[in-house]
Order: sequence, then C-alpha cells, then structure tokens
Amino acid sequence: MVKLLIIADDFTGALDTGVQFAAKGAQTLVVTDLNYDFHTEEHPVDVLVMVAETRHLSPRKAYEMVYNTAKRAVEAGVRYLYKKTDSALRGNIGSELTALMDAAEVDTLPFIPAFPKINRITQEGIHYIDGIPVAQSVFGQDPFEPILYSAVAELLAQQTPVPIVLHSRREKGKKLPPGIQVFDAETDADLEDISKELGPQGLRFSAGCAGFATVLAELLDLTGPAPQMPKFVEPLFIACGSVNPVTILQMNTAEKAGFPRVNLNPVQKLERTWVDSEAADEAIRQWMVQVKESQRFILDVNDPEGTEDTADYVRAHELTSEELRVKISNNLAALMKKLLDSGLKATLLCTGGDTLMALMQAMEVTALKPLEEMATGVVATTFDYRGNTYHMISKSGGIGEENLLIELAKQLSSKAYWR
Repeated sequence: MVKLLIIADDFTGALDTGVQFAAKGAQTLVVTDLNYDFHTEEHPVDVLVMVAETRHLSPRKAYEMVYNTAKRAVEAGVRYLYKKTDSALRGNIGSELTALMDAAEVDTLPFIPAFPKINRITQEGIHYIDGIPVAQSVFGQDPFEPILYSAVAELLAQQTPVPIVLHSRREKGKKLPPGIQVFDAETDADLEDISKELGPQGLRFSAGCAGFATVLAELLDLTGPAPQMPKFVEPLFIACGSVNPVTILQMNTAEKAGFPRVNLNPVQKLERTWVDSEAADEAIRQWMVQVKESQRFILDVNDPEGTEDTADYVRAHELTSEELRVKISNNLAALMKKLLDSGLKATLLCTGGDTLMALMQAMEVTALKPLEEMATGVVATTFDYRGNTYHMISKSGGIGEENLLIELAKQLSSKAYWR
C-alpha cells in the first residue's frame, strides 16, 4: 500500500523529489500513469510519484488533474500527500495547491518552496535564486513561462482565492489560521525545524519542491536499506532539450572540453517527416560512430551560438511558443528512440522535463525507478524498454554548475558509480 503520494508538475521534478526517498531506502516508483492502482501488489511501493505534467496546462485544467488524482488517493486511504512544485515557482502553483486542499477537505496547507542546497531560498515571503529575486533571475526571462512575481503571496494570488499566510523563521510556534501557509527557509536546518514544528500530523497534506522532500523521509519514517547502484555503461549520451541559460552554458563548457556536439537545425528538430527520412537514418549512423569513438556526445536542440535559425523558422511558419515547445520535445524524443532501437548502448543524460516525458511516451514506458543523486538535482534512474534495462541521468534546465557534464563524464569513466 502506498504510504506517500507525490504529485509532480513535471518529469525531472518528479525524479529529483522521488530520489530523496529512494536514497534513504524507501521503495520509490515514478509513474506517468495517473490511473495507477494504489492497492496494486505487483510492486511494493512506499512512495509513489505521479508525473501529472501540469506545468504547461491552463490553471483550470491543472486544478482538475491535481484534484482528481488527490481525491482518488485520499479515498484509497493513502496517508500522506505532497504536491511537488517547481523550485523556481514555475507552473500553476496557486490552482494546484487549491486543488489539493479541496480534495483533502482541509483549510490549511503548509507550503515550503525553498531549496537551499541549490541556492533557492524564501526570505520574508520573497523567493530568491542565487541571491536574486526570482522574477529578476534567468527564470524571469524564460521564453515559455517567465516568472513575473518574486513575492510568493502575490504569485499564488493570481490563481487562488485562498488566503495566503506568511511565516517568518523568527515566528516559531505561530498558530496556523486557515489558508496556504508559506514558510520562509534559507538553510537545510530551517527545513528540518519546519518539519519538526509541524510534525507528521501537520504534514499529512503539504507542498513544496525537492528541498523539503529531503526532510520528509526521516520525519515520516520512510527509510530502509540504501539502494545499490547498478553498473553504468561508460559512453555518456546527452539529449539536451532545455533552452535554459544554465544548461546552455553547461553544453558550451563541455563542447570546449572536447565533447562532440550536434546542434539540430530547425528542420531536424521541428519537422517529423525528417525524423522518418533516410537523411535521419544516415545522421544516426554518424552519431553512433562518434559516440563509440569519443565515449561522450551531445545532441542539442539549441542553435549554435550567435545564430537565430530557429527564430527565423518560427517566424516564417508562424509557430506559437507552445507549438515550438511540443514539436522540439517530440522530435528529440523520436530521434532518441530511433537511436536506442538502432542499438545505442550508453548512459543517457536528459535535460528538461518536456524532453524526458516525450521520450517516455515515445517508448511507451510508464515507470522509472530513481536510485540516487549524482549531484544535487541530478538523478540516476533505471527503466526497462524492449527487454533491456537502461540507465539514465536527468536534471531540469536550471540545475547544476558550469562543469557538471564534464564531472559526470569523469565519474562514469573512472567507474566511480560502478558497484
């Protein structure tokens, strides 16, 4: 029986939250099937993470999806529910927190948006990324979903009539009036203090990002023997579906260090007919040779630095930003599937939740097992496809230091993660 259900707004977020429990020994599964049977005995699961993919939906549709999932879980007797939100406050947070409250029939909901390990903190109700108010950070410039408000209460108020109650760390022991309770947190110690202050009963229904999930496992006694890491295949194949400047910098740094890199042109990443063409088959053969020779490879949806080929294509074909996002994710996923079907044997690294979701859908894979973090927010997982087990590393676009890809390649080549 599932003890904790986590409803995540995107795939990479589902994995970096679920892995917090898996690393502590809880039986954890990440699924894309929102009709998953909470009573199934096929796989013993303590923590179930459902990928709701609500980030790009309308607020109303996001509400309905979270409400229906949470209501079904409550009726099935799942004891704890956690609404996983984005650590940069992207998505339909206000409507989704309201949906959880309505489904659980509660009038208070703790919300802890901070993730101190990656320098995302909440101070006096303002959310900061690397010391910069989130609306002024790179997330405020996102081409698909820019953050317009740094004040958490102001952001939530755009989508919910529920009162917002702010809690400074100087106000411990404060009684919780009705509403969404937004807690400041600047350190991991703050997260632990909040969890102890609220206790298991106060956290039956709660919300936040992967940051607060790190303390929930211990508090809710969702622990066990640490999972054993499998043997990773040494070649590292990177599928970059993120346009975040953090990821682009990582790709540029890796290329300068000698990683072969292919930037897909607009036809390759936006026209499905190309994926099914002989030209694509030939390109895949060439990429496979490069992977074998170099033991690392980047397939990137971003334009080469200094060019605007995609912007020109979008204007010429009058594509909306949503059409652009979906087409790129689907084409990159279709190319990755063809690579695997062609015999690619490598550790995959996937950046961006849209890309990961599209890849799983293309392969008709509905479940992944998170294993361990290789760095903060960088998650090792395993999944089965056509009778083979594959190992994958995932991260969201805004996660990681500049030299992350180089360090991951070193870990694989040194067999540091072969056990």
